[in-house]
Amino acid sequence: MAIERSNLLSMMKLSIKVLIQSSLSLGRTLDSDYPPLQQFFVVLEHCLKHGLKAKKSFIGQNKSIWGPLELIEKLCPESVNIATSARDLPGIKTGLGRARAWLHLALMQKTVADYMKALLDRKDLLSEFYDSGALMMEEEGAVIGGLLVGLNVIDANLCIKGEDLDSQVGVIDFSLYLKDPHLTSPMTAILDQKHYIEELNRHLSGTVTDLQAKMDSIEKTNSKLVEELTAATDRINSLREEQEQLRKENETILQSSQKKEEAALQDSQVELETYKQTRQGLDEMYNVVWKQYKEEKHIRQELEHELELQVGLKQEMEVAMKLLEKDTHEKQDTLAALRLQLDQVKTLNLQMFHKAQVETHMNPRFLSSRMATHRQSDQSDKDMRVELEGKVDALQKQLTDLDTLRLGLENELRTEREQRQSLQKALQREQDNSTELRTQLQQLQGLHTELQDLKHEKQQLQQTCEQQEQALQEMGLHLSQSKLKMEDFKEVNKALKGHAWLKDDEATQCKQCEKEFSIARRKHHCRNCGDIYCNTCSSNELALPSYPRPVRVCDVCHALLLQRSSSTGS
Repeated sequence: MAIERSNLLSMMKLSIKVLIQSSLSLGRTLDSDYPPLQQFFVVLEHCLKHGLKAKKSFIGQNKSIWGPLELIEKLCPESVNIATSARDLPGIKTGLGRARAWLHLALMQKTVADYMKALLDRKDLLSEFYDSGALMMEEEGAVIGGLLVGLNVIDANLCIKGEDLDSQVGVIDFSLYLKDPHLTSPMTAILDQKHYIEELNRHLSGTVTDLQAKMDSIEKTNSKLVEELTAATDRINSLREEQEQLRKENETILQSSQKKEEAALQDSQVELETYKQTRQGLDEMYNVVWKQYKEEKHIRQELEHELELQVGLKQEMEVAMKLLEKDTHEKQDTLAALRLQLDQVKTLNLQMFHKAQVETHMNPRFLSSRMATHRQSDQSDKDMRVELEGKVDALQKQLTDLDTLRLGLENELRTEREQRQSLQKALQREQDNSTELRTQLQQLQGLHTELQDLKHEKQQLQQTCEQQEQALQEMGLHLSQSKLKMEDFKEVNKALKGHAWLKDDEATQCKQCEKEFSIARRKHHCRNCGDIYCNTCSSNELALPSYPRPVRVCDVCHALLLQRSSSTGS
């Protein structure tokens, strides 16, 4: 650990010295493509990684310098903007990429030394991220913090957007320092070169191990993708078979539904014509029946009114009959009383006559006077009898008239009863006609309900046909999506099998324009074929199946992918 700290400190001193001298001699603002600046960031990254603890997660162990740099946000509130910008940069997904973006932003703001000093002063917080003996926990870290103060003389304008900060390989290029013998004394240069070579060997061995692990993971991923591709192919074949079966079934269902719909349409048209004719005839019949019903209803009302009048007359006649019967009974009682009085008078006269005869035999004077009295009484009896007989005759005559009137009233009552029965029969006929009309009206309503049911059934058949057509469209869309996924799997498999990622040291010139690479003409990998091109020949970006965002591709792959995309879309 001490040797590594010494080597890293020497490397940091040399990289800062070269960066400051070259930038002062250059006399302009530095950009991202400046090699000494790139090497400074690589060396600083190695210093921050020295002795870093590995955090365990579900995926595996992960070492990231983003954790310690996040502490600066709590220690220095003015660094919140830098941390927020590093988190929100598009295209950066890993903690290492965010840490690299944070270092670039801090260098542009000339606050790297201040933030590092604030972080190095809190060893208690750094102990959560670094092992004991790490560079950041020892004196070398404080020395590096002091060296970083010299970077405040540098003006840098770094473009972070569009840079692939996640996948950059942080390898120190010692060729920049071995070629310049005037930077240090000969002995120091030899020792430094020895340290550089040892550090280079260590980094190269670590890089080889990392690349081997990446190779193993890529092979595993490739095998998984091959299995997934096979499963997807089988799935697509089964989906095609299912689609073919569903298409045949759908054609059969569509033909049968069309036949049923045509037959139902014809039947509905015939039934509609029949219904129109029947409706017309029924409307005419209904109008005639309605007129008859109104007329019969009017007649019925008149008959009911007349019946009410007859009932009233009948009641009056019954009251008159009762009064006549009462009067007749009273007169009969009077006649019987008069007859009884007449009999009593006759009996009284007979008694007086017998008494007068007896007295006559006894006294002649009295007899003569008695005879005169008897004659007077006889005369009065005759007058009374005549009067009584006249009254009796008058009463008998009245009784006869009452009987005649009673017979006439009984005849009229009988006639009224016959008229009432005839009116009841007419009313019953009217009720029967009304019931028949109601039955016909209910039949008309039933026909109307059947017509509505037929229309509803027709609408249901149309909805069923529309749903089947929509299901066919969805199946076609699903099949097209499956085909697109199959093409994506083929592209991924082709990219994994047919193309190899070319190493940086294997390419000295652009594969397309064949121009030599230099400091001004940098190397760029095509994310589709893996070859190395210059910036001019690889300035296009496209979205690939293995990358979630548009990435850099060469002109040849760009034209090929566009042609394939247009043919797939057509």
